[in-house]
Amino acid sequence: MNCPPEISICPYEQLADEQPLWECKQAFERELGAKTGDSEKADIYDSKLTTIYHDRWVAWVNYCVRIDPGCIAVAVIDDHTEMHDGTEIEKTDEPSGNQSHTRTAETQTLAGYAFLLPELFGFIWDAAVLNELYVSPSYRGEGVADALFEAILTTARKQTLPVNRLVLDVDPKNDRARAFYDRHGCNQWGKMLTRSL
Repeated sequence: MNCPPEISICPYEQLADEQPLWECKQAFERELGAKTGDSEKADIYDSKLTTIYHDRWVAWVNYCVRIDPGCIAVAVIDDHTEMHDGTEIEKTDEPSGNQSHTRTAETQTLAGYAFLLPELFGFIWDAAVLNELYVSPSYRGEGVADALFEAILTTARKQTLPVNRLVLDVDPKNDRARAFYDRHGCNQWGKMLTRSL
């Protein structure tokens, strides 16, 4: 499945993507809390999104990208094509989609992102680790998640890892995500347990 023509999959760039990536991260956390648990889980996920969390998470993202530039892929909504909802914004004949294009330091609008932990952290699970994959609801089912996942797989295949495998965790209540990863050949490989500290 191909992305809509207004979407370009690109490596994260701090100047253009930091704020829209944070907006996607907030949406990811709030949706994960609300759709995979009770009101207590939703409150926990929402309450952590403080200024301190923001600053630490952004610093973490920028550190990861410095040591492994391809570890975060973003789905940029190209402002030179017709938008997904039909609103026209400075439509031109320039190519878009998954083709590379010149990006500026101006803030971008993102349809989603995927975050692969840098190779340095491959020893956490002895494999490549997909930390997060999020797509805005208006772009779900349009091929954006597929394209982000493929971009991350390309980066993961370049990592030197103890086990040649990609690992990720999916909340058992997140049926949509589970179906997506099943479709992409992911298999159950253990279970994650948690405990309060």
